[in-house]
Amino acid sequence: MSSTSRPRILIVTPEITYLPSGMGNYAQRMSAKAGGLADVSASLVSALFELGADVHVALPNYRRMFQGDVFNFHEKQLRMYYEVLPDAHIHLAEDRIFYYREQVYSGYQDESMKIAMVFQREVINHIIPNARPDLIHCNDWMTGLIPGMARRRGIKSLFTVHNIHTQRVWLPQIEDNGIDAAEFWANLYYDGMPYNYEHARNATPVDLLTSGIFAAHFINTVSPRFLWEIVEGWHPMVPESVRQELRQKYWAGCAKGILNAPDVSYDPETDPFIPHPFHFIHVTEGKRQNKLALQRELQLEENPNAPLFFWPSRLDPVQKGPQLLSDILHKLVSDYWHEDLQVAIIANGPHQKYFHQIVSAFGLHGRVAVVDFDERLSRMGYAGSDFMFMPSLFEPCGLPQMTAPIYGSLPIVHATGGLYDTITHLDIHAGTGNGFRFDNYDPAALRWATDQAMEFYRQPQEVKEAHLRRIMRESQLRFNHEEVAEQYIAMYEEMLARPLVERDVSLGEGNTAAPPAVS
Repeated sequence: MSSTSRPRILIVTPEITYLPSGMGNYAQRMSAKAGGLADVSASLVSALFELGADVHVALPNYRRMFQGDVFNFHEKQLRMYYEVLPDAHIHLAEDRIFYYREQVYSGYQDESMKIAMVFQREVINHIIPNARPDLIHCNDWMTGLIPGMARRRGIKSLFTVHNIHTQRVWLPQIEDNGIDAAEFWANLYYDGMPYNYEHARNATPVDLLTSGIFAAHFINTVSPRFLWEIVEGWHPMVPESVRQELRQKYWAGCAKGILNAPDVSYDPETDPFIPHPFHFIHVTEGKRQNKLALQRELQLEENPNAPLFFWPSRLDPVQKGPQLLSDILHKLVSDYWHEDLQVAIIANGPHQKYFHQIVSAFGLHGRVAVVDFDERLSRMGYAGSDFMFMPSLFEPCGLPQMTAPIYGSLPIVHATGGLYDTITHLDIHAGTGNGFRFDNYDPAALRWATDQAMEFYRQPQEVKEAHLRRIMRESQLRFNHEEVAEQYIAMYEEMLARPLVERDVSLGEGNTAAPPAVS
């Protein structure tokens, strides 16, 4: 355990967007991102560090991604660059498998497993003994062995489930990668009941995601609603082992949901990707200018008064629901032809070809644009659109539905997971809501919500402007990393039953919440 009076937190993550400059040499150049986990990790580490907490982070040493080109560095320079000081808060997992990578994850299952095993080996064998944490925060299946080891050594652990995907590995494979699993084999979750260590080694594989959930003292998903849906038996694609262990933690009072938040760069006032940055006070003119710029870019008819709908998510029919839109697209555009309705699809995925076919078959060029994802175009889509489609079948968290209202684009979402938690149906008279939400997962329900959006679009300009200003302002206050970090900090403090830092206004006065039960 840490020798300091303050609890020491070790956050173990395979990806991160940035680190505070005060944490070590070249901290802000250590960026390796594949998704939302990188943003959450960065914001959490930064918030803890700025509050004065004893926070440490463990991540792979992605030399090429961190510094551009390792071949321009001599061996002496590399040693200086990665110099580990006695009081360092950044702990890099060292192995050649990380050094020359150009992306965090591999597209090959065997290589992904090897990377995960090596990362956990370094964390278990070297980083944890050096950091001596009081609490370890792990993320997803790539860190699924660590809670079992932590429980065996008497260290509290939190395990965050970002996605429901898992991987399986045999004990001999774990041990061949340098991890002494015999020490904590009984704290892992197997596909079948092991009778003893030898039986576990030879008869049944380890389920990594479920092991993390099973062994951790406390777990969280990235939205409260998604956790509830899994516990209640929704979503048949959730592995039964994951569902049962989440249920056990939930019923024991050792599980909760904490939403992620969009990256801090998503701000219409400072976003370098949009041609006309704007403040929410000037939402009408800002949206108008950015809409025209987007229409020119996508070769849509240039009309600032045309209602413009935006699709930003990957075109994956298993989760994201693009087939709901393709089923209604032609009739939707036809029914609102006299109002110049337009749709901008800026996304890749297997369903993209069907949108191209519909546009060609019905001559919708100028009204519907379908292009590959591009970061700049996507940002312009948020800034220039009036509404955003996100009719997902299931959504562990989701970020586009939180990003869009920050830019004054109102989301149209299916009431599931993180979409349910973040979007409420707009009520013009009550002055509440931030989008349009439908319950049934079918094309007719999406069409109903789209018609609701058009009803709002027909409102007098002053009515629309008042609601958009409110929604943008509320979204900026609600969907940010500070809010996310404070919830994690509160969870850490409950788990440890003592404060991480001296109390101040930023964390709220007198947090007297009782610690959760420890399973």
